[in-house]
Amino acid sequence: MTTLEIRDLHVDVTPADPDAEPIHILKGVDLTIRAGEKHAIMGPNGSGKSTLSYAIAGHPKYTVTSGSITLDGEDVLEMSVDERARAGLFLAMQYPVEVPGVSMSNFLRSAATAVRGEAPKLRHWVKETKEAMAELEIDPSFGERSVNEGFSGGEKKRHEILQLGLLKPKIAILDETDSGLDVDALRIVSEGVNQYAERENGGILLITHYTRILRYIKPDRVHVFVDGRVVESGGPELADELEEKGYERFTSALAQ
Repeated sequence: MTTLEIRDLHVDVTPADPDAEPIHILKGVDLTIRAGEKHAIMGPNGSGKSTLSYAIAGHPKYTVTSGSITLDGEDVLEMSVDERARAGLFLAMQYPVEVPGVSMSNFLRSAATAVRGEAPKLRHWVKETKEAMAELEIDPSFGERSVNEGFSGGEKKRHEILQLGLLKPKIAILDETDSGLDVDALRIVSEGVNQYAERENGGILLITHYTRILRYIKPDRVHVFVDGRVVESGGPELADELEEKGYERFTSALAQ
């Protein structure tokens, strides 16, 4: 069974000021995600949730100072960013970037070729992408537009989930995929995530502030993230508690 295992992970972030000292963000994260499992991470702003996603993906601004990340026993920290993608890790970004001059269709086929190790047969690929775009209610004309250029927030997030469905990773990290989505877009994006999980038996790490997406994507485990670490884990009922009472119980305990 596919397993992403994070043990005692400590991560520093490089500040924009070159003279400033690195900032210690993650302070000993332990987390295990297996194929077919859906995990939600919830926590206040600045608690380090996105830092965790970037560290797993290999963002160069984030330096792992100690601890380990393994995928099926293989050392993820020894892999380059593209090797992590080929190994089966996927990150849907909170703020997807624009890539002017590169069409969505070319980008997607190039990404699929890199991950699968060979170019998809064109006829099959056209059918595959059309079906995936239809499921996410993406207009086919978007295939000829530059990646994310001029897209609305909801369109960018649908494109991220389109990549998820086509690249078929083992483990998907979704960094606040629900931010900026209206009710209809939230439903469509959530359905795309659920279809990926069902078809590929993929593991999901969903980072979010709000329980609204968890009404569509039902988590097996919910983890409360405060001050760079997981301070409590539980079932879906923990998310309901956070919705009702907020994070005060956890932040005040940390302050004592």
